[in-house]
Amino acid sequence: MKIAVSGKGGVGKTTLSATLARLYAAEGRKVLAADVDPDANLGLALGLSEEEVNAIVPISKMRELVKERTGADELNKFFKLNPRVDDIPDRFAKEIAGVKLLVMGTVETAGAGCVCPENVLLKQLISNLVVFRDEVVILDMEAGLEHLARGTTSFVDRFIVVIEPGARSIQTYQKVKKLAADLGVKQISVVANKVRDEADEAFLRERIPQDELLGFIHYNPEVIEADRRGVSPYDTSPTAVAEIAAIKERIDREMN
Repeated sequence: MKIAVSGKGGVGKTTLSATLARLYAAEGRKVLAADVDPDANLGLALGLSEEEVNAIVPISKMRELVKERTGADELNKFFKLNPRVDDIPDRFAKEIAGVKLLVMGTVETAGAGCVCPENVLLKQLISNLVVFRDEVVILDMEAGLEHLARGTTSFVDRFIVVIEPGARSIQTYQKVKKLAADLGVKQISVVANKVRDEADEAFLRERIPQDELLGFIHYNPEVIEADRRGVSPYDTSPTAVAEIAAIKERIDREMN
């Protein structure tokens, strides 16, 4: 099972990603959660402490590893486009509650989507996670999807865009849907978060095709408090866990 979760910062995609990962791990499944968002906080949502999260060095910041695998350094500007990455998850993942967390990091550059050693390594690593790993892999991604290669997308079982009940969020969903289609994704799913009432639900149902709308996660002070305290919503909000478990059950059902 390979799931990519996308959306703008603050909409709740990390809460969804982390809770799905914990739910699959609770079933005894092998789970790897990859934090591909520049604002990396998946570790906190999984249950790591702030000290543990701060101690993690993202893959993109491991200069010696990037140099070793790509062959690029200050003197050599040529580098491998298909570096070896298959051992990286097992070497550098941090385990919490049965979930292996791999923090990918980001590349600080003036131009988006640069062809640089760090980006090449990250893209190859994500392809390896999606195509070759045999566990449940959950990718917590930013809205751009630029780290996904066209040949990788056919191996992703579910693309999920997390949105809020608002016009701007709907616009983000439409942009991500187009990006995904450009990569060869035929179907994209939506989870609506911070839904307050029936009016919000009606607003979303009018604008999202029913076969794409996986479910709702309602506005929940417990999740906000968990974020404020830097703890996992899985451990502190039974209501949110139950709603995400229902979304997971639908994903599993539609996979069979």
